[in-house]
Amino acid sequence: MELANALAFLKSLAKNNNREWFEKNKPKYLVVKGQFEDFLEEFHRELVAFDESLAAINPRKQAFRIYRDVRFSKDKSPYKINMGAGFSPKGKMEQEPGYYIHIQPNNQSFVAGGLYMPDAENLAKIRQEVDYNAAAFGKILADKIFKKTFPAGLDDFDSLKTAPKGYPKDHPHIDWLKHKSFIVSHYFPDKEVADKKFVKKVATVCKTLKPLNDFLVHAIA
Repeated sequence: MELANALAFLKSLAKNNNREWFEKNKPKYLVVKGQFEDFLEEFHRELVAFDESLAAINPRKQAFRIYRDVRFSKDKSPYKINMGAGFSPKGKMEQEPGYYIHIQPNNQSFVAGGLYMPDAENLAKIRQEVDYNAAAFGKILADKIFKKTFPAGLDDFDSLKTAPKGYPKDHPHIDWLKHKSFIVSHYFPDKEVADKKFVKKVATVCKTLKPLNDFLVHAIA
């Protein structure tokens, strides 16, 4: 299932992010939403082929709402200009490692995996596992295919500026331990997103990051 229609709709939405336009174009949105859910079903089949922990979830229910929560935001735009979905054993990656797909025009689409903003207890467990099993963690990040797929390594958008409590500043793996999220991302140009083979490419990226998810699952168990 290709996503060219989703890209086109989201481009228009970005230029007309208001309720009047959205309500007028809601029939188009519902078609695009259905196509995205069809894509998620196909994506789910690809995921389960190498990650059976996802077998029980309903892929059509993994998409996030397009409506923004503007209560605490200066940006009062009512709608997201992207479509996204999260896949993990219990649902949408809440306090468990999984896979996230994000569709956004202008080459902003990406696939990510790992664990985003774990709570204090899980974060402590992950840091301890990285400390105790640094060789295994480093081997995952240093894998040739992994590095080619995720050349930036762990996303560095929310790292601490200093050492976390309980770890020395000169710890040999302090850069890993500073992370508050353990996520990797791979971006796709619009041309690839609109291609019918996109789901296969996304699944290949997710299969490459599965060892990271496995490490994190073990860490927080």
